[in-house]
Amino acid sequence: MSNSSALNPEKWLSDLEFALELANIADAHSLPRFKAADLKVSTKPDTTFVTDADTAVEAAIREHIESNRPEDGFFGEESGKFEQGNRQWILDPIDGTSNFLRGVPNWATLIALAVDGKPVVGVVSAPAFGKRWWGAEGSGAWMSVGGTAPTRLAVSGVKNLAESSLSFQSIRQWDDAGYLNSLVELTRTVWRDRAYGDMWSYMLLAEGQVDIVAEFDVKPYDLAALVPIVTEAGGRFTDIEGNESAWNGSALATNGALHDQVVTFVAENRRVEPGIH
Repeated sequence: MSNSSALNPEKWLSDLEFALELANIADAHSLPRFKAADLKVSTKPDTTFVTDADTAVEAAIREHIESNRPEDGFFGEESGKFEQGNRQWILDPIDGTSNFLRGVPNWATLIALAVDGKPVVGVVSAPAFGKRWWGAEGSGAWMSVGGTAPTRLAVSGVKNLAESSLSFQSIRQWDDAGYLNSLVELTRTVWRDRAYGDMWSYMLLAEGQVDIVAEFDVKPYDLAALVPIVTEAGGRFTDIEGNESAWNGSALATNGALHDQVVTFVAENRRVEPGIH
């Protein structure tokens, strides 16, 4: 997805303001539960964790959307889909739940508006970091630290894989998806590799501090809010094969200049093991 800064910057302004309002609601519910001694944790059927903070954040945001934007649909990680019209709010109440329950501050609420399946507004609010990032199609990508005046984001200008910084998220993800050899060869090629994890990798990309982020086994609510921020900062966001979609189960985000190189490199170095498709 290419940078869309030439589009009408006012088109999504009211939706962005509403998304930021939703982020304030989320922070008011999530931050007081971070490191709470009585935090309630359970395991979902897919073996991932959910806390009482996840469910409280999602319930509060969904109620606010239904009260103020009744014509819009909803898709939340914990409560599922309510499809109505061509507009849908997509929510991950706490991205990085495992970090949240272990007291690691790398977690955030992800809020997106998708129109006809395309994310056009995204907000990432990380109150434990004291940071918030947002973007809307045609309006640029922005960050605020501790509630200070926002600063505009821009991806890096790195053009060569040998000079790039990669965040690969999880070795197991790549292995389970049949791309482990691609990851190993990519780490041997880039300048630096780390697994910053979850939303933070993509925000570092939008800030120009990381050049490539890729992961597997992801859902639309893991990605939708990230797309407008990355693309409005000048980057590209596709699946691992280069298809411009947040709905295909994998993600590749880059500074744009490296994108086609990474898509080709990953495909050419994939070595599929028996039983992996």
